[in-house]
Amino acid sequence: MRDIIEVMLGTATRIGEVLAFRRCDVDLNADPPQVSVSGTIVVHKGAAVHRQEHPKTHESNRIIPVPEFAADVIRQRLALLDPDDPEHLLFFSRNNTPLTPYNVRRTFRGMLRNAGLEGMDITPHSFRRTGATLLANELGMQATADMLGHTSTSTAKAHYAEPDRTVRPGPAAVLQKLAPPK
Repeated sequence: MRDIIEVMLGTATRIGEVLAFRRCDVDLNADPPQVSVSGTIVVHKGAAVHRQEHPKTHESNRIIPVPEFAADVIRQRLALLDPDDPEHLLFFSRNNTPLTPYNVRRTFRGMLRNAGLEGMDITPHSFRRTGATLLANELGMQATADMLGHTSTSTAKAHYAEPDRTVRPGPAAVLQKLAPPK
């Protein structure tokens, strides 16, 4: 679970997207390391869990940079895989099948309960929102939308990035020019 959380946090991806990462989607030799978001794990009623060959939308196909802490986790995951199987998922069950988003969420809820954080509205999607907020505050809304795989900034702004509430001194300095003379 920790590996999934760290990679989600470092990539700001959806849970199904991170669970769909395969060996062939990862390029740790790039500078910075990168991963191709090119699928998602889905469960359809009456069918086995499987990797869909595109993310939530076709527009969500993207290649994203990976920070070093997440790249370290990915390196550890790759070491567990058969190097001759490029399609092998990074995250998989004991039976070598895809993990279902539902089961990962259930395990995550159990972790929160054990940590005394139940009812705090923390979900795996919170890591996507956290990443989006940091990206928006540091790099702007367009960079955030690009990283999240959105076609416009409106979705990222409305649903993911929390407004930056940092009080900056600049406006006060500008408005000081309106002060009456002493």
